[in-house]
Amino acid sequence: MDGGISRQRLDASQLGAELGERATLVQFSSAFCQPCRATRRTLGQVAAMVEGVAHIEIDAEAHLTLVRRLDITKTPTVLVLDGTGEVVRRASGQPRTADVVAALGRAL
Repeated sequence: MDGGISRQRLDASQLGAELGERATLVQFSSAFCQPCRATRRTLGQVAAMVEGVAHIEIDAEAHLTLVRRLDITKTPTVLVLDGTGEVVRRASGQPRTADVVAALGRAL
């Protein structure tokens, strides 16, 4: 997962779901995005392995205001939030499990 940190803070009201106690993996997806399905599985597995980490998937097409605000230009895009909701990592494309775990290291 690359840098591209936008130093923004997100909360449950903006994302439509509760943040993880320690970190949150936010995935922006679209309906016909094939890599989004694999990304969903990867992020779900990592969230299940690491206590206090949540995975939230957001339909980019249904949340255009948030997509524009965060400058999401393609799906899947993954944001890693720390326990306070601050964006600490950002990446586009299908991530590898090892990259997600490494990115979480910055958030925990």
